[in-house]
Amino acid sequence: MGYMLYSISLLSLILATALYLSRNRWTHLVPIPDYVYDRLPSSFSNDIEAGFSSGDFDLNTNVAAGDSRRGLDQRGKREVQKIMKSRKIDFDEARRLYVEQSFASNNIGPDGRPRDPKFVSFS
Repeated sequence: MGYMLYSISLLSLILATALYLSRNRWTHLVPIPDYVYDRLPSSFSNDIEAGFSSGDFDLNTNVAAGDSRRGLDQRGKREVQKIMKSRKIDFDEARRLYVEQSFASNNIGPDGRPRDPKFVSFS
């Protein structure tokens, strides 16, 4: 009886160690339900505290001016937060990647010009 308990414990320890060491290979395959989320802030001051502000994207002027809006776009904040967590980058870089992704999905080039071949621009 003790031999089986020892064997099962040792096998479980070896399996857990192998899964932990190879977690980068299989964690993206694990489905994460939608109800697991971080509560997003709902005002500019809360956005600043959550890290959604920087020197290039300053929300302090909105707070100082007494802006009564509810803060940044919830969907955009969620996407930027996902990018920040998954790639371990700062807010400015995550915001840049989010804007480039939204440009690409709307058929706009990274320089801001439409990719439509029929597009005509007069300067």
